[in-house]
Amino acid sequence: MEGIDDLPEQLDTDYLVVGAGVAGMRAAIDLARFGKVLVVAKDALDESSSTYAQGGIAVALSDDDQVSLHEADTLAAGDGLCSHAAVHILVEEGPARIQEMIEWGVEFDREGAKLLFAREGAHSRSRVLHAHGDSTGREIARTLYHKAASVPGITFLSFSAVCDLLLQDGAAVGAVALDERSGRRVELRARAVLLATGGLGRVYQDTTNPDVATGDGVAMAWRAGAAVSDLEFVQFHPTALHIPGAPRFLLSEALRGEGAMLLNARGERFMARHHPMGELAPRDVVARSIVAEMEREGSPNAFLDLSGRGADFVKHRFPRIHETCLLYGIDLDREPAPVLPAAHYAMGGVATDLDGRTTVPGLYAAGEVACTGVHGANRLASNSLLEGLVYGARAGAAMGEESRKRGGGAPPAPYVLKDITESELRALTWRRAGLLRCAEGLNEVLAELVRPGREARPPRCRAEAELRNLHVVAELIVRCALAREESRGAHQRRDYPSHWPGPAQHSWVTPGREVEFRPGVIAAP
Repeated sequence: MEGIDDLPEQLDTDYLVVGAGVAGMRAAIDLARFGKVLVVAKDALDESSSTYAQGGIAVALSDDDQVSLHEADTLAAGDGLCSHAAVHILVEEGPARIQEMIEWGVEFDREGAKLLFAREGAHSRSRVLHAHGDSTGREIARTLYHKAASVPGITFLSFSAVCDLLLQDGAAVGAVALDERSGRRVELRARAVLLATGGLGRVYQDTTNPDVATGDGVAMAWRAGAAVSDLEFVQFHPTALHIPGAPRFLLSEALRGEGAMLLNARGERFMARHHPMGELAPRDVVARSIVAEMEREGSPNAFLDLSGRGADFVKHRFPRIHETCLLYGIDLDREPAPVLPAAHYAMGGVATDLDGRTTVPGLYAAGEVACTGVHGANRLASNSLLEGLVYGARAGAAMGEESRKRGGGAPPAPYVLKDITESELRALTWRRAGLLRCAEGLNEVLAELVRPGREARPPRCRAEAELRNLHVVAELIVRCALAREESRGAHQRRDYPSHWPGPAQHSWVTPGREVEFRPGVIAAP
């Protein structure tokens, strides 16, 4: 592995990977078989959503589990909208990817010599692997980084925000990056580009996502002409720490898997009234149930209680969670923590086929930024890290085998900057396009986002690029949410509380056209 210290105005490589999380790293390792690979991160190489993933990684490897059961649980959580083909690939190829990670050095938790599997919400078996209790994403990302470091031909570029794709005759041939250290715009030219930029949770006021999750890949792909799908489906994690002045730190679903109870303001358990699986119901159900209890009680939050497991259980089983809560005065071994749902994961994204191809030639996507349909309307817990490994590997292989040399190009035209600040935008989407929605609130957001603004030059710094991307993503989420006049999975409309008649369909949007609905997500140039 190599690094770049002094950037020229133009840098040529064979393959460009935008994003250094699990999907991007795994793709880069495969791509290195075909030529030079440049992996670009807009922050430090270890600052990604993957690094913050506590809950674990789901895989059918235990003695009492089967791939078919994992497949059935994923389809059930997706509320009728999953792509069966995409789910089948995820669960079938998952065990091989996990064995590969073990061979590369991932230290999953064990009981003696045997892997230790935990149960999480909506899983019918204990199939979730953890590493160091609650640092699974960090351990997988660490291992992938060290593996990539040993592969010749992979170069890393950190603190460089990719702001636009380079196009030639409608095909992706590179990207423009804003180098934070020099303050310069740099053209990165390549045979093909993979977007692995992660999520978009920062479009909301309350989110478990890191600061880098500003929907960059979705917005860049959209400006380049790519189709996006299912963006109305944003998963809100039920249990984020809710303390004034503290970040919305995620309290892993694995806590409920270990017996943590959800309590209302009066100290009563309430999930049994809302779902037969109680605290282990699907995430969208738990999140809405918490909000319903808060509204009924007039309280600002609910509580998560694992104090009944005995002294120091949380400290040893979930050390990172325990330590973080202690910083804010909560000892989870002895008292409940105040919790509130927060934006967590995007099921939708840039539409791709099963090998990461988008509708723009030369442009691929993998991980949370992509939409294969694998998660449907509601992601099954701990399937996201597995998706990054499985579909990162598939995208990397397809990209290397199919790319061909293309000439250089120019980024898309300047954009219109809507006259709304980032904090105003995030507060607005939280109030009107969050966990519960209706036409009136969604139209209010749309009116704010599309009102006339001033013509703006291309972004000059990371903050400007991120704000532009948040505008695009917020508008796309709202447009898709308005068009879907039903409630399904993570998308809940107060004015349309039921599924619509007939089979479930995916939203599909391309630049310059209205939202349409299709039976499948699969994209092809």
